[in-house]
Amino acid sequence: MTPLNGHTRPLVLVSHRGPVEYRVDDHGRRYAARGGGGLVTALSGLAVDRPDVVWVAAAIADEDRAMAAAHGGRAFTATRDGGSYRVRFVENDPEAHHRFYAIIANPILWFIQHYLWDLSNAPDIGGNEKDAFTRGYAAVNEQFAEAVADEVERLGDDAVVMTHDYHFYLLPAMVRERCPGALLHHFVHIPWPQPDAWRVLPDDMRRAIFEGFLANDLVAFHTERSARNFLLSCQELLDLEVDFHEVCVRNGNHQVAVRWYPISIDVADFERLAAQPEVQANARSLQARRRDHLIVRVDRTDLSKNILRGFKAYDVLLDNHPDLLGRVTFLAHLQPSRQDVPEYVEYVDQIKRLVADINLKHGTSEWQPIELQLGDDFRQALAAYTQFDVLLVNSIYDGMNLVAKEGVLVNERDGMLVLSENTGVYDELGAFALAVNPFDIDDQAEKLYQALTMAPDEKRARREHCVAVVRQNDLGKWLDRQLADIAAFDQRPAPSAPV
Repeated sequence: MTPLNGHTRPLVLVSHRGPVEYRVDDHGRRYAARGGGGLVTALSGLAVDRPDVVWVAAAIADEDRAMAAAHGGRAFTATRDGGSYRVRFVENDPEAHHRFYAIIANPILWFIQHYLWDLSNAPDIGGNEKDAFTRGYAAVNEQFAEAVADEVERLGDDAVVMTHDYHFYLLPAMVRERCPGALLHHFVHIPWPQPDAWRVLPDDMRRAIFEGFLANDLVAFHTERSARNFLLSCQELLDLEVDFHEVCVRNGNHQVAVRWYPISIDVADFERLAAQPEVQANARSLQARRRDHLIVRVDRTDLSKNILRGFKAYDVLLDNHPDLLGRVTFLAHLQPSRQDVPEYVEYVDQIKRLVADINLKHGTSEWQPIELQLGDDFRQALAAYTQFDVLLVNSIYDGMNLVAKEGVLVNERDGMLVLSENTGVYDELGAFALAVNPFDIDDQAEKLYQALTMAPDEKRARREHCVAVVRQNDLGKWLDRQLADIAAFDQRPAPSAPV
């Protein structure tokens, strides 16, 4: 149970992916594997071995749906890695889920919030997209709201509902209507853009998103920038009363607190993972075949990660500094992402073509400038973290970006971080990294060169500062600050419905 101001309140966690996903082994036996994504790691500590915490998530795989059916759609206890979780899978109609996920959440909302749309060409919002919003996004939010309300009724009207991310902007109002006494908290893990970015959406869709989201008691982001953009959006798009000093929005007689908490990693757990024998063996293999310099990036193949411009900057680096030819390797660990969305399929093809062009242009029979590893091999990525001389994180926009924190923590070579100024993590590590404008190819090429040629003492000092920040602002602090603010709501009267 969640400790809140000296007593406990039951908790309902809501996210698209849950703490477990079910698979079948070679003998046909169903088992619970760890759910995908960093959010599972971040929230597991709140839910493991706690019977008064229920995690509501989508039944994505066939075996998830089988488990949901076996328990009549109710919550059940799932066990993995020696811990137990109370899980409730929501089984959506496949077509509705496709509209919800592959048309509205990704790419429309994701692209808006990361400034990814080429507005002269896209998006075209017509009947298909409007239908997807109603019969996909809204329908799935409604199903989740019904499940959440059912759990709140079972756990008690004073339950805390902690919803995560952009998949569920409509859900808070739906839950508020059913459970007026619940405390609603919503964390958005991606950037909140400036107000005009939202004008891509038709007015009715935009208003539905904001009014749904504003039914929360507390909304949270990773950075002050996102929180400020949210306040400005409420002021400019909905003409609501905003208090920048108290950091809140007033929607009729309902007040919404706005906060920011930079997420982090479990330092001890991540160091333990990096010390595993298989990771160390991979690191030794990488050491044995490395050239003088190693540039590393670890990313999903998401358009927001700016992978193409990173490779173009490396191409310019080799053009400008031919003395590096044959002496440097760019190792890119890229996990294919959202391959059911056409824009993401095309992006992977663009990556492959660009890598082939650069390798053909600069490579020799004995040296390949870029080593592209497409797949999900976490241990190989960890090994690369330990060995990089430069870690490139050049995202177009990012809510946080934990790769930067993970890499500097376990690196063994005093490697330098080259970091986009548009990432959330820049607010914490930017003073000690080499900052780049993610759109400026020449700037990125120059910063890569500075990182490769920086004096050892300066590199060591910069990395030590980064590590100190990561250790101080760890995952526990991220959770504790939120729980403290939630506890403060115990001193307030029960929330009223927005008008």
